[in-house]
Amino acid sequence: MRIGTIATVCVLSLWTANALSQVQDESSAPYHDRHTHRHNQDHATSDDRTRFYTDRDSEVILPLPGEEDAFSFVVYGDRTGGPDSGINVLKDAVRDTNLLEPDFVMTVGDMIQGYNQTDGWMEQMAEYRGVMNELICPWFPVAGNHDTYWRGEGKPEGEHDRHYEMHFGPLWYAFEHKNCMFIVLYTDEGNESTGEKNFSKPECQEMSEEQLSWLSQMLAQSADAEHVFLFLHHPRWTGGNYGDSWEQVHEMLVKAGNISGVFAGHIHRMRYDPRDGIDYITLATVGGHQNKSVPSTGWLHHYNIVTVRPNQVAHAALPVGEVMDVREITDEMAIQSLTLARSGASIEGGLSLSALSGGEGKTTVTVSNPTSRTIEFAVTPESYDSSWAAWPDHAHASLESGEQATLEFDVRKTGALDEDFRDLRFNVNIDMLMPGARYEIPTIALNTPIKLDLDDIQLDSSPRTLHLDGESYAYVASKSFDLPNGPMTLECWFNAESFDRRTGLLAKTEGSEFGFFVNNGVPSFSIHLEGKYAEANPERPLLSVGTWHHLAGVYDGAEVRLYLDGLLVDAVRASGERTFNDLPLMIGADVNRRGKATSHFNGQVDEVRLSSSALYTGNSFEPTRDWTDTKGTVLLLNMDTGIGPWVIDESSSAAHARIAGKAELN
Repeated sequence: MRIGTIATVCVLSLWTANALSQVQDESSAPYHDRHTHRHNQDHATSDDRTRFYTDRDSEVILPLPGEEDAFSFVVYGDRTGGPDSGINVLKDAVRDTNLLEPDFVMTVGDMIQGYNQTDGWMEQMAEYRGVMNELICPWFPVAGNHDTYWRGEGKPEGEHDRHYEMHFGPLWYAFEHKNCMFIVLYTDEGNESTGEKNFSKPECQEMSEEQLSWLSQMLAQSADAEHVFLFLHHPRWTGGNYGDSWEQVHEMLVKAGNISGVFAGHIHRMRYDPRDGIDYITLATVGGHQNKSVPSTGWLHHYNIVTVRPNQVAHAALPVGEVMDVREITDEMAIQSLTLARSGASIEGGLSLSALSGGEGKTTVTVSNPTSRTIEFAVTPESYDSSWAAWPDHAHASLESGEQATLEFDVRKTGALDEDFRDLRFNVNIDMLMPGARYEIPTIALNTPIKLDLDDIQLDSSPRTLHLDGESYAYVASKSFDLPNGPMTLECWFNAESFDRRTGLLAKTEGSEFGFFVNNGVPSFSIHLEGKYAEANPERPLLSVGTWHHLAGVYDGAEVRLYLDGLLVDAVRASGERTFNDLPLMIGADVNRRGKATSHFNGQVDEVRLSSSALYTGNSFEPTRDWTDTKGTVLLLNMDTGIGPWVIDESSSAAHARIAGKAELN
């Protein structure tokens, strides 16, 4: 038995809505018993094991999905009230929707800016329709105040109602789809006596007897429908300026017993008002004015996806632009985006910074496009330290495949260095453009290169240590010191609060170079020679929590040795050329291939020294503290002298370490 006989709606080739599907036998259970928990029901499953195939034995029975018919439709919110560029949000929504391929799309009104006369209305109507006609599924309009209100001379009776029905469709109508009925209402008929249209006056928000009578007929005709959904512009059930006229309609809907959802817009934010088993749902915007007060709770551009099953309706909201095109993410495209993220921008130049008076210089940011697509980028200098200045204050451009842009910025820092110092960073934001969308590359943050000038200041030196919390660290830039091939010694004092399964202490290791690890309290020293690591590792826990230890790693050209508190704990024969890298030397962490800290240390570090000679031989020696710069010293961090975010290197390298995170010298 069919739901009813309804004339096919066809509006200027926008859509064709046919009466579809047959009504299945309805459960004899009352409506509210069948629908009260429809959002929380499990999906229907099937016990038909003839649909499952395997030649393996298993005690696990995998449930099969039920085969009941299901479909989905999408609902768009308001387009109007925002900037002209809001039309691009609508275009993004259409792109998203085409990827989802629902059965059809509904709107809830305010499709055009309106509040104008015929010429302007026609232009805006054509723009909106032009975008919506890119949908690969049918779409159905709802009339809102922006779509029908007139402003200016020559206001006709009904204002833009006639234009709307000529170019969008009937002001109210209904259609069937898969045993469900979809009813569209018009909430801006205006004052029946005066003709005034005003959504702020309750007397202008009454539903005419004509429309009420038609709605009553549709509800009766939909009595056998599994679900009935209503669409209108103004959420009249919220009261206020809408008065209480919706109560009459609500009673009709409750009496009908099969109304599963009522959708509206207008207020430009999401709102859910369930009542008497009916879901009243208000949408925010798809390109309309949006202040984005709290996007996560409904002030955003979004559309709703409604999935309908015979005894269940699911609702989900998806922010516009969040749907990814699986067919666009080819391996080539993904690898190119990764290359862009890792090497798309670099920085050079900078300034020599006096500890007393600041400094000025030039910083050059280079943006490259190694991909086969066009990219757009913006470079913006910023700092949490107001004593920085940079000119220009931003720059942006686009680059074709293989192109490169070099941007020069004048930078200046005023005032003395203190504990409130913060870097001047250049944030590079890049979008990779594809035919259907733009793909945002994570922001690349480049610190302005700085060389410290300490000639004019007497640095205060007092006994201190570097305190690390298991997340913070310090680092020394690779290019700031030179450790030649050949013999070397790495050593430090440290006091751990805990040891993790993998814990870096001093490390420059990434398939190259050297480092200390203290994994689970087991000390080790590694150095990469002739393409592989030589590691001195006693392979047993020797370290204690809450105790100061001295660790020394020595390579003399023939042997790699590890000393703990002056005692030799392991040695291995090894020789050859050291494998170099440009990664920073981490203090209190390991380093990954991108130069980021990982596997952090929790505790204190004191006295870090790197030497270009094998300082210790034999089976034991007496460790000392308060080292001084001697011949062969490449790096010397006594941790007693700091300024701003730097730990001062007391060797001739002046390779000052930078503190990161909540690390402190005290």
